[in-house]
Amino acid sequence: MSELFATTGTIAAIATAVVPQQGSVGIVRVSGSQAMAIAQSLFHAPGRQVWESHRVFYGYIRHPQTQQLVDEALLLVMKAPRSYTREDVVEFHCHGGIMAVQQVLQLCLENGARLAQPGEFTLRAFLNGRLDLTQAEGIADLVGAKSPQAAQSALAGLQGKLAHPIRQLRANCLDILAEIEARIDFEEDLPPLDDKAIISEIDKIALEITRLLATKDKGELLRTGLKVAIVGRPNVGKSSLLNAWSRSDRAIVTDLPGTTRDVVESQLVVGGIPVQVLDTAGIRETTDQVEKIGVERSRRAANAADLVLLTIDASAGWTEGDQEIYEQVEHRPLIIVINKIDLVNKDNSKNPQFKIESPKSQIFTAAAQNQGIDALETAILEIVQSGKVQAADMDLAINQRQGAALTQAKISLEQVQATITKQFPLDFWTIDLRGAIQSLGEITGEEVTESVLERIFSKFCIGK
Repeated sequence: MSELFATTGTIAAIATAVVPQQGSVGIVRVSGSQAMAIAQSLFHAPGRQVWESHRVFYGYIRHPQTQQLVDEALLLVMKAPRSYTREDVVEFHCHGGIMAVQQVLQLCLENGARLAQPGEFTLRAFLNGRLDLTQAEGIADLVGAKSPQAAQSALAGLQGKLAHPIRQLRANCLDILAEIEARIDFEEDLPPLDDKAIISEIDKIALEITRLLATKDKGELLRTGLKVAIVGRPNVGKSSLLNAWSRSDRAIVTDLPGTTRDVVESQLVVGGIPVQVLDTAGIRETTDQVEKIGVERSRRAANAADLVLLTIDASAGWTEGDQEIYEQVEHRPLIIVINKIDLVNKDNSKNPQFKIESPKSQIFTAAAQNQGIDALETAILEIVQSGKVQAADMDLAINQRQGAALTQAKISLEQVQATITKQFPLDFWTIDLRGAIQSLGEITGEEVTESVLERIFSKFCIGK
């Protein structure tokens, strides 16, 4: 059995980020049968503070042998089962930084606790029945949320909005299984099964599974974000576009072609979706070795991006260089950004001509004047919504593991229907039906293996 599942004993870990000179409060969390004893040996509460559950105590943390003062702190006590893990839990709320929390953690380890494994607090909450697996994954998603919408989706999972329909689907499958097995065991005492009714019920279950599966791509976008690469010839305003979009001066902007020599990144949120924007070096033939490396990185960034913004200079029109770059990226999801539109004459005597063979989304910007950014974001969202990412329930977004289990459940149900259609014996009906029940149970944790749990909880931070 792996270390992750050695869930006996008392565990301790730092539950907050440790940042030198920046964190005002640092928390050391302890869970297990020795948590109260450890707290009482380290924490000294002056006056007549009564050691009761769900109270916050003020006092001092001292070394139990030397009585040396370690920190002035607060202590939060939560006795089982009214705690996160359903075990006795105590939290030392120390001064932030590095030294205080590390010294308190070391004292906890010296006095009966062991260092928690990644995700072990949440694993204990799951094993002790406080959370199901979808709620545990919701906690991990909430901690790692990159946008308000991602946080809302995580909270939906934490509140059981995914677990409830999954349990209902599984219960429906169990009802069908019970009907079939009853005919197997008591064939002479019960009327024969209505094949069409069974197939109809399975159709309803499969339809709901399909609805849930439709949220998978939205979930991936909310969790991992969208990678957008700004590409184009040198000096078409790519860096100006990044700066205007991010409202910062992340990229150096000059009138000299080839200023950007490497990929510059910026993190944004567009319509609730986290977006990683990559400003790339201008793509052109060059003998400069450093610039040549930058150009090659630009090509790689464009090929790896989810969406490409091909930026051109409106005042120059569509050039051979633009056409060459377009031919390299036209197979990718693409928006053509016609920049520097403010330089085009108002009488249109210098109106740019754009010779694009296949229609692509086009927007006009004047990045140096902070114009056109709203139109750019609208175009991005339209591309996202016109693709595979179409979720009926925007609050609910399944992850990759849940999607794989749902897909397997749907395949098993389709096989049940095929078995019924082919008029195989009832025993054969139950085989794939049990497979669907197992797949649905894996989502909530009612049927799950140690390897799956280890894969899930090993991705958590240690203090969670």
